[in-house]
Amino acid sequence: MSRLDELIAELCPDGVEYKTIGELATDIYRGSGITRDQVTEKGTPCVRYGEIYTTYGVWFDSCISHTDESKIANKKYFEHGDILFAITGESVEDIAKSCAYVGHERCLAGGDIVVLKHEQDPKYLSYALSTTAAQIQKSKGKVKSKVVHSSVPAIQAIKVPVPPMEVQREIVRILDNFTLLTAELTAELTAELQLRRQQYVFYRNSLLNFVPQIRWKTLGDIGKVSMCKRIMKNETNSDGGVPFYKIGTFGKEADSFISWDTFEKYKNQYPYPKKGEILISAAGTIGRTVIFDGNPAYFQDSNIVWVANDESQVLNEFLYYWYQTNPWKVSTGGTIARLYNDNIAGAKVPILPFETQIRLVDTLSNFEIICNNLNIGLPAEIEARKKQYEYYRDLLLTFAETDDKLVVGRSVGRSVGRSVGRSSIERT
Repeated sequence: MSRLDELIAELCPDGVEYKTIGELATDIYRGSGITRDQVTEKGTPCVRYGEIYTTYGVWFDSCISHTDESKIANKKYFEHGDILFAITGESVEDIAKSCAYVGHERCLAGGDIVVLKHEQDPKYLSYALSTTAAQIQKSKGKVKSKVVHSSVPAIQAIKVPVPPMEVQREIVRILDNFTLLTAELTAELTAELQLRRQQYVFYRNSLLNFVPQIRWKTLGDIGKVSMCKRIMKNETNSDGGVPFYKIGTFGKEADSFISWDTFEKYKNQYPYPKKGEILISAAGTIGRTVIFDGNPAYFQDSNIVWVANDESQVLNEFLYYWYQTNPWKVSTGGTIARLYNDNIAGAKVPILPFETQIRLVDTLSNFEIICNNLNIGLPAEIEARKKQYEYYRDLLLTFAETDDKLVVGRSVGRSVGRSVGRSSIERT
């Protein structure tokens, strides 16, 4: 019998109570705005809400940001043991992400942060608030102007299991050990994956480094540089229709749409990419490439372009890899760097026999899959470690609800303990 099983049997044989955050709170309040310009290298430690998403994990003991508190109006502080919630975010799935502060300095909470004071083990409460069950409760945030918001009342309504303090601390000990081991294994795998990707880039560039005797043509010789018809802001919406990709969402998920009528009209009357053609980012992250999958979509003119290639001389898949090997000649005369049509049309590409192009594409695509596909190899193992951690975390912190009790129905200590004990990974 594990130590956790023994504690549960001794201290809560009839089940574990669950309570709302409102019932656990000794105080709960919102932070006060700290602008980007008010962040300094030295001064009073502070946290801005975006850092909860990008920087801090389940708990943290020091702040990456500081500020001159004499310039902050209506100062709101947090201290050791407090839980911080980010109540503004970009997705329902992540809204109200929380973390526990276990440092010992008095710090300032920025705007769109809710501070929770309580009398539980701070790490335990933060782990409990990171479970799938807790996140489902948090995800009831409201979407407004493409941004998701939560609130103090919504946070107060979240229910979590609240075992006796000794049980909380034992769960924290197990999860801290498991978190550390998972982090170490993931770091090792990530470093190996990075080396694998560097190896891929080396071999890709070596394979595509052709001798001067090869016949060359400009991209303008093999096809016209094209772009979609310009879409005006009043032609877009955020409710649905055909995805409209702007430079900020290129290669990601669209957050704007155009109507099907507008799509059909512009697709039929103006240039539109064919399935398999290579879309190129001409602003922002210049030269980023995406193979167009043919699904209904529309693209921001002049910022996302393509070479209308009939593949009579060069395969589109070969162009996809070729675009990645040589930096584009970028124009910098304006306020931002841009890749203009003339820059693209003037770029040179080797004209190889189709058999050679196919062989190179097959080699590079297989290597790319090994490096990046989340279903195989190292990426799959990294993803599996993450899911394993989430599974055991939820197992430790989830009990079957019966009336107003959380009934302990599993021996979770032994399961997690066995997993934490595995200190190495076998690879092929």
